[in-house]
Amino acid sequence: MSNWFQKQWASYSLWHILLIPLSWIFLAVISVRKNLYNIGWLKSTRLSVPVIVVGNITVGGTGKTPFVIWLAEQLQLAGYKSGVISRGYGGTSKTATAVFAHSNPLLVGDEPVLIAKRTACPMFVGANRAAAGQALLQANPQCNVIISDDGLQHYALQRDIEIALVNSKSRFGNQLLLPAGPLREKLSRLQLVDAIVDSGNSAAFVNGFKRSDSFKEAKQAPIFNMELQGECFESVDGSGIRQPASYFADKNIVAIAGIGNPEQFFNQLSCLGLQFERQAFADHHVFTKQDLMQFSGKTILMTEKDAVKCSAFTISDTWCLPVEATISSPNQTLLITHILQKLGI
Repeated sequence: MSNWFQKQWASYSLWHILLIPLSWIFLAVISVRKNLYNIGWLKSTRLSVPVIVVGNITVGGTGKTPFVIWLAEQLQLAGYKSGVISRGYGGTSKTATAVFAHSNPLLVGDEPVLIAKRTACPMFVGANRAAAGQALLQANPQCNVIISDDGLQHYALQRDIEIALVNSKSRFGNQLLLPAGPLREKLSRLQLVDAIVDSGNSAAFVNGFKRSDSFKEAKQAPIFNMELQGECFESVDGSGIRQPASYFADKNIVAIAGIGNPEQFFNQLSCLGLQFERQAFADHHVFTKQDLMQFSGKTILMTEKDAVKCSAFTISDTWCLPVEATISSPNQTLLITHILQKLGI
């Protein structure tokens, strides 16, 4: 269903015209809510350490999780003791809960388990991110910076740095607010962030960004281009076996993806020279063994996020593609320097 919405939000139709009044109501609600936080009528909590929020203004995949992993690693290299908090979307836990590499993704969410596995940083999830941050700091007093995975619109938690992830290939869809379009907030919200990271074509995005009426007089945040790179597949069974893309060249492959932007994963596989059948599931789909059994006799390739939920299944010939967020030099140095300056270093 989520993939269907993504396709509908890429254009305009009579269906969108009928939904525009609901988008106006949505805009009114989020505007009033934000103003109530600004004037102090709704409580906003400041943690005892700096908070970096990594989020987006659209529904759908923009590469937040790989970027959070990259940012945690960069902060560790700079001498910081990072902790990560998240809503834990897709999990059932409502209160502040610690996440570990072996945690149940059905309880805490698939992305938090992946982040905990890849970064070894303390990780907590909770519907109230301020409470999750407080619980993390109480359990891990050595942490001196918090990264919030998503939460750009979670104003109950005050933040010191905001980084917005965008995917310029989608060009913000039809640029309408929910439910007529994919926007969680107006495009002008990007005027207020400290940095913008584009997981698509940076040049095309910058040009469109400058032409937008919303930004003609605005001071623009620095824009950085990010790519997701991965070439070696890892067995989902936990054996640690790794194989290059060439290993799968003559196999009967089905690629599955339960992420916000499944086409990004499929395009990666195509760029590796693979030919495959494709099957997209809803973002954060709760995979069952039966979901995979329907592809019996085929080689299954999936994302690392999906593998977190499938590792308990004893399905042979099932592989995931770990990816790394990379920011081209010298922009990588410029971005981390920009962040460290905002943190006061």
